[in-house]
Amino acid sequence: MSHSPITKAWGDLTPNDVLQIYLLEGYDGLVKRAPLSARPRVLFEKSLKYLPADPRCVWCSAPFKGFGAPLMRAIGKDKSKYNPNLCTECEDFVRENKASAEVDMSLLFADIRGSTSLAEKLSPAVYSQLINRFYTVASDILVEAKAYIEKLAGDQVSAFFTPGLTGAEHYKIAIQAARDILRSTGHGETGGPWVAVGIGVHSGLTFYGAVGTPEGLTELSILGDPPNTAARLASSAKTGEILISKTIAEKAGLETSSLEMRELELKASRKK
Repeated sequence: MSHSPITKAWGDLTPNDVLQIYLLEGYDGLVKRAPLSARPRVLFEKSLKYLPADPRCVWCSAPFKGFGAPLMRAIGKDKSKYNPNLCTECEDFVRENKASAEVDMSLLFADIRGSTSLAEKLSPAVYSQLINRFYTVASDILVEAKAYIEKLAGDQVSAFFTPGLTGAEHYKIAIQAARDILRSTGHGETGGPWVAVGIGVHSGLTFYGAVGTPEGLTELSILGDPPNTAARLASSAKTGEILISKTIAEKAGLETSSLEMRELELKASRKK
């Protein structure tokens, strides 16, 4: 097993332990368990949040912009190519150590409606510009909400929110992020949206971690029934709709008496 600097710093904690604590309690949770040998790292990484630059890694607070960014890159904390909310060291830790954890999280899936017909009507260049604009708008909102962007693929954006990343109010924040994505894609405007989107939001005990082959092909993924349900809610949502499960509505304390209630068949597998 590979042992990244993160694992070494926290002594007897396994990689799975470290990931579980990060997701549930954030960096402060690890600080509480830090052995004396980790004090220099603790003091250094606690100081990173005071460097005046955003965005930054949601786990260790390493800034990706500003005067501190060159130093971060020099010590292996560059912005991840796969997730704009993580630095490369934190992401590599999960990959290299094949770390995983199961935590209660909020899940958001946003799909473009009618993407197949759009691709047929638009030139490849124009269609790719539309998809990139959607990715950018959704990513900016999710980064601001301190979500973990799990995937940008095809016509879909998926992300999750946990206490350690987003805070105790992650259920409410996930729902608000869904509203913000609709608003930022033009839903509710007189001229209509510049891209038609439907969103599903759900919550439940979910696996997150490194999955792959013995040969080293590794992907960071969320797995389980809750992501399948969130994906199905998104695919069932009409243009401009957010389908919110009863589970997350109750956890968020959402007033639902004025909302339309539906029963959906949710046996379909998560869209690849």
